[in-house]
Amino acid sequence: MTRVGLQGGGAAAPRAVDVARLAGVSQKTVSRVFNGERYVSEDVRRRVLGAAEELGYRLNNAARALASGRTRSIGVVTLGTALYGPASLLIGIERATRDAGYALRVVNTVEGEPGGIVGAVESLLDQGVDGIIVSEPIDEGTVSLSVHVPVLVLGAPADFGASRVVAAGVGAESLARAATEHLLDLGHVTVHHLAGPQRWFAARDRLAGWRSALAARDRRQPPVIEGDWSAASGYAAGRELAAGEVTAVFAANDDMAIGLIRGLTDAGLRVPRDVSVVGFDDIPVSAYVTPPLTTVRQPFDAVAREGLRLLVQAIEKPDAEPAPAGDPPVDLVVRASTAPPPTR
Repeated sequence: MTRVGLQGGGAAAPRAVDVARLAGVSQKTVSRVFNGERYVSEDVRRRVLGAAEELGYRLNNAARALASGRTRSIGVVTLGTALYGPASLLIGIERATRDAGYALRVVNTVEGEPGGIVGAVESLLDQGVDGIIVSEPIDEGTVSLSVHVPVLVLGAPADFGASRVVAAGVGAESLARAATEHLLDLGHVTVHHLAGPQRWFAARDRLAGWRSALAARDRRQPPVIEGDWSAASGYAAGRELAAGEVTAVFAANDDMAIGLIRGLTDAGLRVPRDVSVVGFDDIPVSAYVTPPLTTVRQPFDAVAREGLRLLVQAIEKPDAEPAPAGDPPVDLVVRASTAPPPTR
């Protein structure tokens, strides 16, 4: 559609009154449409949005903030890391926040920093955010903090005294259970586990999923090896496991799984002929290693969208009863690193 604009340099930007005039409605109706209020017919809504697009009108969030007492901003507390999981979740949060019409303000924490979460939350409250997302993957101890805005907690427990706390999770336990069950379904008697660092909530959830899958089938639980998410720790675990009896391993992330395969290979074992390996995350490179890695894909975007929906509802409709967050789908990506156990 061709936009109608004013000629000449320094022309004034279109205003709500211009949209109202073109759409043939009142300025109050334009406000109702852009605030998402009810009692506006679909025909009127289409006319207002069409007029806004034609004029190139953009809602002035600053003006709306003054009128509503809100900043139209959401703060997020997240660990400052380049690891695939936290970084991908933060990208999903940014997209979902922008799509919801809010600005995002990010405060990073440092692993092991005393009072890091409390300081980050207080910093965001000082900036006047309308809600806070806690996407903190590491257990830094009890967090006791009074917060006067709604809080969304992603994938980890938190002790917040807030006007409302909502939660959405990545479903790591059910995904880990599916990864372990895949190996058992192939005929492996049991499955070893290369765990992530247990200060991380996600590593604990994946360990719990592995244990529950084995317990449900009354299978032996081999000793757990704990890595640090890196390929180097996976390589060391591969060399260690190769010295014993092993036919299947579930690794808590893809980087460790890739290092594990290299360690097993250097020790003289073949994947998947001798040992099957499943990872977790489905990082982009996992489809191109040798052999291509069977893994579980995390639904980062879906979790971010669902969490933002709950948080925005808590901000904009504080008296409404929030709908429970749905369980994310299990997406097991089967590639060439898994096979039935070798015939002894």
